[in-house]
Amino acid sequence: MIPARYAASRFPGKLMQDLAGKPVIVRTYEAALKTGLFHEVYVVTDSPLIYDTIQNEEGKVIMSIEQHECGSDRIGEAVSDMDVDIILNIQGDEPFTDKESLSALLKVFENDPDKEIDLASLMTRMTNWDEINNPNTVKVIVDNRNFALYFSRSPIPYPRAKELDIPYYKHKGVYAFRKSALMDFRRLPMQILEAAEKIEAIRYLEYGKKIKMVETSVSGIEIDTPEDLEKAIKAWT
Repeated sequence: MIPARYAASRFPGKLMQDLAGKPVIVRTYEAALKTGLFHEVYVVTDSPLIYDTIQNEEGKVIMSIEQHECGSDRIGEAVSDMDVDIILNIQGDEPFTDKESLSALLKVFENDPDKEIDLASLMTRMTNWDEINNPNTVKVIVDNRNFALYFSRSPIPYPRAKELDIPYYKHKGVYAFRKSALMDFRRLPMQILEAAEKIEAIRYLEYGKKIKMVETSVSGIEIDTPEDLEKAIKAWT
């Protein structure tokens, strides 16, 4: 599932920007299909323009009926009547989505016979302090089994002990859900930590869901700003 909202706050209309001859959302949809990992790939959108664009590419697309503030809610509505177990969420602004990382997420559930894990998500190691301090970069800290402890826009952990080689991880907004966890998310109200940070993953933690983090060395390019789009254009060519 690829949630695709047209009115992005930092870069409105970014999913319809041209990337090497096709809109960003089409490039992301094609990248998901190319992995060959999924029975079905859908774009889920609130935008008639995005809906028509995917249909014109002979892709599968679902128009949201309700208004949604986050991708989990949008996908939850779309899959509510589907007979599925695992749903993978790829952000619409991730045209460089790679098979290796997504395959690693799916294997988390293959290796979870007791169904201990509710979600799996990706993280990448950061060393650049400008990125670590950037509130637009969501950070995650994990326990010794790589289960998420917390997500924040602030640097976590705080580096009070300067002599330690503290690992910092960026959370990539790619999730694999059990359908039951996604349905719970839809019915559970937002709590104060999610509201403060504006990070939907925190809601799962606040209600006791277990999120397994998978480290990947593939950072890709997320198109959040016009500058990101320029980087993506250069990388594509």
